Amino acid sequence: MENQSPYYQRHIFFCLNQREGGESCCAPQGAQAAFDRCKSQAKALGLLGAGKVRVNKAGCLDRCAGGPIAVVYPEGVWYSYVDPSDIDEIVESHLRDGVVVERLLTPPNVGR
Repeated sequence: MENQSPYYQRHIFFCLNQREGGESCCAPQGAQAAFDRCKSQAKALGLLGAGKVRVNKAGCLDRCAGGPIAVVYPEGVWYSYVDPSDIDEIVESHLRDGVVVERLLTPPNVGR
């Protein structure tokens, strides 16, 4: 089989999960707004499309304690973000330039 390049260079998934009963989750922590911001910033920078970047919604990524959570593939880099400037930094540094934003990394032991 021929070695093919991936359809997308990078894929970012935002957990938008909403849990019942007050359990920790990403939705009430601004996850939809972060997803929207990421998508619009990536579009404004011309990063979206085949061979480039895809911004996706996801259900539970099972790392709720670090939420809100996003993950970038193929690197498998997990981010915990707080505000729009964090999203802008992820877009400009990681999605555009390929440089991981160390200060926003989710600690490796954080799970649900």
